[in-house]
Amino acid sequence: MQGAVSVTEQLEPIIELKRLTKRYDTQVAVNGLNLTIGRGEVFGLLGPNGAGKTTTILMMLGLTEPTSGSARICGLDPVRQALQIKRRVGYMPDDVGFYDDRTAIDNLMLTARLNRIPTAESWSRAQELLELVGLQEVVNKKVGTFSRGMRQRLGIADVLIKRPEVVILDEPTLGIDPEGVRELLNLISDLSRKENITVLLSSHHLHQVQQICDRVGLFVRGELIACGDIESLAEQLDDEGTVTVELEAEGWNEDLIHRLTYLSGVIAYHGPQRNELVGGSTSASATLICSRDLSSEAALEIIQSGARLNAISRKQYGLDDIYHRYFEGGDRGGRNSSKS
Repeated sequence: MQGAVSVTEQLEPIIELKRLTKRYDTQVAVNGLNLTIGRGEVFGLLGPNGAGKTTTILMMLGLTEPTSGSARICGLDPVRQALQIKRRVGYMPDDVGFYDDRTAIDNLMLTARLNRIPTAESWSRAQELLELVGLQEVVNKKVGTFSRGMRQRLGIADVLIKRPEVVILDEPTLGIDPEGVRELLNLISDLSRKENITVLLSSHHLHQVQQICDRVGLFVRGELIACGDIESLAEQLDDEGTVTVELEAEGWNEDLIHRLTYLSGVIAYHGPQRNELVGGSTSASATLICSRDLSSEAALEIIQSGARLNAISRKQYGLDDIYHRYFEGGDRGGRNSSKS
């Protein structure tokens, strides 16, 4: 949790959760959540279904009260100042509700009226937003004819009509085709950068979170078990202080295996064994677990053995490894596996 504080030290805090807890009888949905998100940040709350992500969002919006702990959104307390928070925070649930028999612009104008935005201002704003989200060609079509992706785009426009400081998106890409997902994520990222909007994105799709988020919080069984950017999470994953070097070569022989196995700094060798070699033309991959980065040294040993080096790299941990480690009980993200 230390990464959450250090990353946001230079940003004005706009979301602050302290020991936030929600219990339902004997079930703990959210357990002692501490989290700070800075203004203009895109933060991904990543976790499997049922982890407590939506319950956390509902407490932030004042739609359910915490059992204990506190939350401050834009400096406001959701328990006592829920209406003020709703004026400054845009929320898009996983299934956006619209009046299907009304047009896109009619739905936006209704939201504007509910937020007491003057008609002239809201009409101009609605036109601008529909163009921004790529729906300018269907402004007068009934929403009932929209695809899932179009409805989500309209949902983005809907939360932006009141010019919020914070936008909370709960599983925004659910049920959208891959191209629609890509376009929607680019839209969210652009909006945050251009308008300095803080975005909290809740999802169980790790690759989507990785694409646009400045930081990620890993949420499982009601607890935030790790927090930081992808690089810092990878460092947390590699907490034994070792470096994984992956390589691929042709012409494996006993001399090469001996060189790599006993190379100074190599802790473990995983790759072709002597009894697996066929002549001197075997092409195969291997993994070295090292006390430091030995990519250059390993490359030299391969060349000096007479083999041909095809590829070598230091393994970079991504959300795949992180997800496997924390959510599926993996073994350090596949540290001892060969190159995939």
